[in-house]
Amino acid sequence: MSTTLDVWVSSGSLQRHRTSPEEVADLLSVVERDLAAAQTPGLSDDWKLTIAYNSALQAAKAALAAAGYRVSSSEKGHHYRIVESLRYTVEAPAADVDLLQRMKKKRHISDYEVAGAVSEQEAREMHELALRIRELVIDWLRKQHPELLKK
Repeated sequence: MSTTLDVWVSSGSLQRHRTSPEEVADLLSVVERDLAAAQTPGLSDDWKLTIAYNSALQAAKAALAAAGYRVSSSEKGHHYRIVESLRYTVEAPAADVDLLQRMKKKRHISDYEVAGAVSEQEAREMHELALRIRELVIDWLRKQHPELLKK
C-alpha cells in the first residue's frame, strides 16, 4: 500500500496526516447522508449521480485519512488522487476505481457543462458503486483500524 502513496507524498500530491475517530466518523456521516439524499424522490438524475459520487469520495477520503494521508491543498485534480487512492488503501477492485473515475467525469459534465447529461441508469449505477465503496471502506476500517471507528 504505502509504496505508491509514499511516492505521492514525495511528489507533493499527498501529505502525511494523523486522523482521529472523530474525523473518520464525520466523513462517514457525510457518506451516509449523501447515500440517503441521492435517493430523494423527484431529484434529477444529474443530482442523484453528483450526491452519490460525493458519498463515494468521502468514503475514499476516510480510508486515505485512516491510512495516514490526505491530499495536499495545492494538489490540482484532488478528486482524481482521492479516487485513485482506493487502489492502495482498501485495495478496491480496479473495475470499481475505473468506474468511479468515469463517474467523476460525468459529474463534472453535468455540474459545469450541460444539464441532463446523466441517465437514470447512470445515477443508479453510481449509487450502487457508492454503496460498494462504503462497505469496502467500513470493512477495511474494522479490520485494519478498528480504533478509528466510534462504538
